[in-house]
Amino acid sequence: MEEVVQDIVIVGAGVSGLTTSLGLYRLGIGSLVLESSHTLRTHGFAFALWTNAWKALDAVGVSDILRHKHQHLTRLVSTSVVSGLPTAELSFDGGGHEVRRINRKVLIETLSNELPQGTIRYSSKVVHIQDSGFLKLIHLSDGTIFKTKVLIGCDGVNSVVAKYLGFSKPSLVGRASIRGYVYCEEGHGFEPKFLQFFGNGVRYGVTPCDDHGVYWFFTYIPSPLEGIEKNVTKMKRFVLSKLGNVSDEIRAIFEKTDSDKMIWSELKFRHPLELLLGNISKDTVCLAGDALHPMTPDIGQGGCLALEDAVVLARVLGEAFKGESSVCGAHGNSEGQIEEYERIVVGLKKYGKERRWRSVKVVSVAYLVGFVQQSDGVLISFLRDKLLPRFLAAFLLKMSDFDCGNLQ
Repeated sequence: MEEVVQDIVIVGAGVSGLTTSLGLYRLGIGSLVLESSHTLRTHGFAFALWTNAWKALDAVGVSDILRHKHQHLTRLVSTSVVSGLPTAELSFDGGGHEVRRINRKVLIETLSNELPQGTIRYSSKVVHIQDSGFLKLIHLSDGTIFKTKVLIGCDGVNSVVAKYLGFSKPSLVGRASIRGYVYCEEGHGFEPKFLQFFGNGVRYGVTPCDDHGVYWFFTYIPSPLEGIEKNVTKMKRFVLSKLGNVSDEIRAIFEKTDSDKMIWSELKFRHPLELLLGNISKDTVCLAGDALHPMTPDIGQGGCLALEDAVVLARVLGEAFKGESSVCGAHGNSEGQIEEYERIVVGLKKYGKERRWRSVKVVSVAYLVGFVQQSDGVLISFLRDKLLPRFLAAFLLKMSDFDCGNLQ
């Protein structure tokens, strides 16, 4: 049985895990990232990064690399699939707003490439977490045991670390999502706009990532009779049948999507009350990213909040490790170990306090916006189409008006 000692162990090599590790590295602090898969997980195609996310990427020093590879979106246009007419248009110009649709593979590889070789340990599935004095013991499926001063759970919606901290599994919201990506060899011809469509119980969007790539999403309320989640042909046919009154240009994007470029998933979220009352941190263990605040995709803030978490977490741990570092020992109780342990606990409590209300607010707003935009009830549909379009669209910018700060 192999036993390994590490100061900081991060579970999950996703957006939050890699960004946290990179933030720590920028501060001169090493970490080990445990990834259960045998390689980087780059599935998911793309997601929106709003102004708050770009501030976080500025802080860890990779923003310019990503800016050069993705289009700057200029505005959001909301359209009714019933009338085929725009219901709201919101400019991103002015006010310091920055919105781009980022290729997930590019983001993950960019973060990984900035880390020292050996930072990520693949095929490392965590099966058990155990207390051992000031340390945590992390048991892997291959028999390896890690001793660590700090354990950070960035292991997604089915987080082992979240379970250890007492969180329940994320709740289903009764909606499903289909996401797709199209690569256009000759260029897609779309203007740099975030196009979204809603009505008749569905909501979907089409956004260019760069000059050739186009990402789309489609959310709906599933029925057991449809049974499309395991049949890509049926899935594509279903989406095409629900597009409604849209242009041939938009419809063509869905028609061009290859079967291996579509993903179906049920939408989940962490109930705001659980976020309000739960243990974001406990002793020297904490959560970040989807492990902490899984949310519906309706305001495009899931990845953005993960990046914010990472910067705040790296900052508080940087402060905690400023003092003299002690040697990892399973049951040591030297004065140095006690002081360091207390600094870490205080730092993680500070992190939890900073992130709690921000997470509650964004998760709640995302859920409510999704409910309103996708509802096919007569009253809500009338209010959404006639009275609320600009109000709902403005929520997107309001939620992105946040600065997580620098690493120091």
